[in-house]
Amino acid sequence: MNGSDRAGSDDYARSGDGGTTRPPAAPPRRFRPRWLPTLAAVLLVPLFIAAGQWQWHKAGAKAELQRQYETLGSGPAVQVPAELVAAESLRYRRVAARGTYEPGRQILIDNQTYRQRAGFQVVTPLRIEGGGMRVLVDRGWIPGLPEHDRVPEVDTPAGTVEVSGLAVVPGSRFFTLKDERGDGAWPRVWQNLDMERYAALAGFPVQPVVIRLDPQSAAGGFVREWPQPDDRRLMNLGYALQWWSFAATTVALWLYLGFRRKT
Repeated sequence: MNGSDRAGSDDYARSGDGGTTRPPAAPPRRFRPRWLPTLAAVLLVPLFIAAGQWQWHKAGAKAELQRQYETLGSGPAVQVPAELVAAESLRYRRVAARGTYEPGRQILIDNQTYRQRAGFQVVTPLRIEGGGMRVLVDRGWIPGLPEHDRVPEVDTPAGTVEVSGLAVVPGSRFFTLKDERGDGAWPRVWQNLDMERYAALAGFPVQPVVIRLDPQSAAGGFVREWPQPDDRRLMNLGYALQWWSFAATTVALWLYLGFRRKT
């Protein structure tokens, strides 16, 4: 660089009074949140936190059911009495009952699959010896017929039988697509096992549990590969953390957008 160029550069770098020019300082950032991000945060953060808590409680409930299944199911068998009992007193316990099957009030639960084949679960009431109380026995799965409008015939042992198995409590939230009362005849095919509706239609008292017949039992059983309770609590815990991370991200974005330079 020659002398004239150096001089020109020096002249450019200095102000008129001999000082060096500097760019003007940026105004400081101040926290002044806008109303729209604030409204979004107020609405979304509690929603995300509540969704996370719901998933967290679901995981805890599933863990408790799994614990009950493993603990109670390994104990000695409890005799099902001829008097009505609370469902929770028998849930996931090994139970036994003695009585006679009543095939006239037997039902087939539709849309049940086994190894990718459609069929039915056979549920038969057992009249417990010593009274008029019944308990429903899930005797297992049978295949459907090629003619979908036909119902398969089911063999049922006559006389006194001894049944044993695991007591389960059926669900209670169903959506029924049709009235299963039909023309007054007993409805053999049901979409689901609604215990209250069954007792109302059958006209006799029923214990609030269903006995899943043991695979080793000879009391008129069919295919019995019983599933364990749906234990997917790790998935629920993952969902909980995901919802809570959404809440944290929303707060972070609200803070970031709230710091603005004063104009």
